[in-house]
Amino acid sequence: MIEQVLGIVAIAYAGLALVMYLFQPGLIYYPEIGREVSATPSQAGLAFEDVKLVTADGVALHGWFVPSLQPRGTVLFLHGNAGNISHRLDSLLMFNRLGYSTLIVDYRGYGNSTGKPSEQGTYLDAEAAWGYLTQTRKIPSDTIVLFGESLGGAVAARLATRHEPAALVIASGFTSVPDLAAKFYPYLPVRWLSRYSYDTRAYLRSVAVPVLIAHSPDDEIIPFQHGRELYAAAKGPKRFLELSGGHNEGFIFVRKSWVQALGEFLNEHVGGTAKREEKQD
Repeated sequence: MIEQVLGIVAIAYAGLALVMYLFQPGLIYYPEIGREVSATPSQAGLAFEDVKLVTADGVALHGWFVPSLQPRGTVLFLHGNAGNISHRLDSLLMFNRLGYSTLIVDYRGYGNSTGKPSEQGTYLDAEAAWGYLTQTRKIPSDTIVLFGESLGGAVAARLATRHEPAALVIASGFTSVPDLAAKFYPYLPVRWLSRYSYDTRAYLRSVAVPVLIAHSPDDEIIPFQHGRELYAAAKGPKRFLELSGGHNEGFIFVRKSWVQALGEFLNEHVGGTAKREEKQD
């Protein structure tokens, strides 16, 4: 009898592990949450350009370029795993008020972008956005800030290992998918089962630009410790900005003091061309 019960438990456990392995994409990506692009920057009083990109593997992406009249630099905004670019208007407005132009792009499968999301796919999407800024618009790399939100933090960190932006900002980021999964499913061997890495911490160890990490102790989805570990992994110069509120509440634009801290960090590290001219004078 005991052997039968143990056998049933073992089969159920194995079945749960199999389900976890097979259905991971649905646990990582939420493109259907607010899939419709429901607003544009014009509704926040911002001029913008529709941007169409094609990735190295032929996927068509949709985004917006929001210019600043006299830009201090340009932000490449890489958003989280839910919603789309129309849900980030407050961030676009914040960067515009700070004096920065912004390019924000939906990953494949999100918003009006085609394709299906995947880890390597999001990396290719970020590369296409970087190429648009540096090659199509001819924006100097040392005036570009990579801003990654949640999942976008891993994508931004990886991009920063392959190029030389002015700075990297990660808001509410995680150390890696296996680390985060271990928090939610401690009863499963998730580190063995995980088909995704998004190893932000490992990427940060290879990033050679200034880094700002922002995280909230109240984050109920990504533990505060993840933010602290990302900060520890960064080489420096680096700064940690402590936010407050839950994962979907502790946005940098919420408080004037947080916006000011972000603006100070960006102004200190962005604009290599201007800084070189100052030194020459």
